[in-house]
Amino acid sequence: MINHKVAILDLGTNTFHMIITELLHDGYSVIYREKIAVKIGQDGISKGYITNEAIKRALKAMVHFKAICDKLGVDEIHATATSAFRNAQNGIDVAFRIERLSGIKVNIISGDKEAQLIYQGVKRALRIGNETSMILDIGGGSNEFIICNENKIFWKRSFEIGAQRLLDRFHKSEPISAVDKNALEDFLAKELLPLTRAIKKYCPSVLIGASGSFDSMGEISRQQQKTNKLPGQTEYTLPTIQLTDIHNQLIDKNREERLKIPGLIEMRADMIVVASILINYVVSTYNFEKIRISGYSLKEGILNDILNRVYYNQPIPEL
Repeated sequence: MINHKVAILDLGTNTFHMIITELLHDGYSVIYREKIAVKIGQDGISKGYITNEAIKRALKAMVHFKAICDKLGVDEIHATATSAFRNAQNGIDVAFRIERLSGIKVNIISGDKEAQLIYQGVKRALRIGNETSMILDIGGGSNEFIICNENKIFWKRSFEIGAQRLLDRFHKSEPISAVDKNALEDFLAKELLPLTRAIKKYCPSVLIGASGSFDSMGEISRQQQKTNKLPGQTEYTLPTIQLTDIHNQLIDKNREERLKIPGLIEMRADMIVVASILINYVVSTYNFEKIRISGYSLKEGILNDILNRVYYNQPIPEL
């Protein structure tokens, strides 16, 4: 299995990610990364289907990824699809179309499995330690909450209230109105009641954010603090005072103004407002005083399973 190349594809609701790794004698090396803003949930996720335009974008992206894999001599491709696929009435059909056209088999996983893989991915980015923490991964279709420490998951749940769904339902004007913001917070209070009960039981003291929205928050913070991301850095601490300041900037600006914020890339400009409201709600409601941002999430969790299979003779769990 040495010099064995593996591609891992995370087919998210907003973005399709691919990393290609080469397995070596003493570990692995990432030799290629790419992400494409496919927006497969756009215009359809809140109605329960994937639109024809979104399917075209997905097929184009997957054919491109397959060409890259062929060019680099990839031996294995693992493609994992999440909320937009599992909840769409045509999600399985779209996965079959992708396989027929590109040759890449798509595994549609449950929200529970997604949360498990996110936990494994975050653990590759940072040491959680003995203190009880809560991981929050904000996706376009779903949000995963995992209450855990380094050695154990105490509670986990996937909520189908991701940023694209919240955007469709609540972000009706630019900038978002106070009425819609308040309505979103009221909605979160009701939807997250199971989380509220779990937090009262397990009392996590640290919030660990993963995926795109937290990446954007971290990059905006770095730009404002004039600090650079170090080579190989997989964790970033975000002081709550900076989070609050960034949140206030985001909700007070329209899209054109948000795009001028250093550190915010265009593919995050639409969903970042509702994502920021969610993050701010979680931090303020559950009294988190420490925020850590993980550079790794789902795809690194899948990589973790692959490495276990190769180096420890453990089979890759069925997704």
